[in-house]
Amino acid sequence: MSRSNRSLMKKALLGAIVGTILIGVARALAFPPVFQRMFFIYAMLGVVVFVLLDAPALKPLSGMDALVALVAFYALLSAVYIGGASLLPQYDPEDEKGKIDKLLKAKREKAGHELKNLDQLMQQAEALDRKTQELAARLNRLAPASTPEAAALPAPKPPTGGMSLVARGMEVYELHECYNCHKIGGKGSVKKRGPVLDNIGNLLTIEDFKKKIFDPAYLYAEGFEKEHKKGVMPDKYKDLMSEEELDALSAYLSTLKNPSVETPKPVFVKTKVEHGLLRDLSAPPQ
Repeated sequence: MSRSNRSLMKKALLGAIVGTILIGVARALAFPPVFQRMFFIYAMLGVVVFVLLDAPALKPLSGMDALVALVAFYALLSAVYIGGASLLPQYDPEDEKGKIDKLLKAKREKAGHELKNLDQLMQQAEALDRKTQELAARLNRLAPASTPEAAALPAPKPPTGGMSLVARGMEVYELHECYNCHKIGGKGSVKKRGPVLDNIGNLLTIEDFKKKIFDPAYLYAEGFEKEHKKGVMPDKYKDLMSEEELDALSAYLSTLKNPSVETPKPVFVKTKVEHGLLRDLSAPPQ
């Protein structure tokens, strides 16, 4: 075997080893298969370059021969790159649109189902409102109101949009992005900005929630003294949140009563008076 052939085999073997190493690294880093193949191809192109460096020199060309050789070289190089690229996966906009449609289909169906349920709830709420007005009218006929104030009392209104108060509170929790600092059911902030809230309904009353939301200095959770002193919880909600939102959010938080999840106990700051359910934590929640 000639010296040039041995050199060619060594370089080809070296390129194969380098390509295999690149594939191994790409797999370890969870690169897509297309990138793994591309890395191997780049290693093989490197081998070709090394081989060409040791190739015997061509005799000098001039004039028309040089022009033809240059055009032929670029044509060959372009054919190799274009042909090689055509073997790789190609981006197809229609294929991508199909994938997006599949992802959105389930969400559209879910949204349509929720809208249908919302319409049904609205109809039920309207029916209940009509029944309430009919009952109020019958009661007025059987026992007329003794005072003008009593007669002027309006019929109770259903929750906004047909939603229950707790469901509305969950919506307020999401809209105001409370999950950026708190965690419920294992979902929420991964940083220690605020306490877990899974069992907070067994520790505070609705009035305590309202005071804390509008006045963060009202209390803090055990283990969060530093965050309390830094004012991590903003005091903007008294300006951004309506009374209706405050009532709904407080009602929702009061339903979080999962004793299996450790929830820090509150420490009251602005008053020494015992608050809410903390007066008797051994007693069953009300």
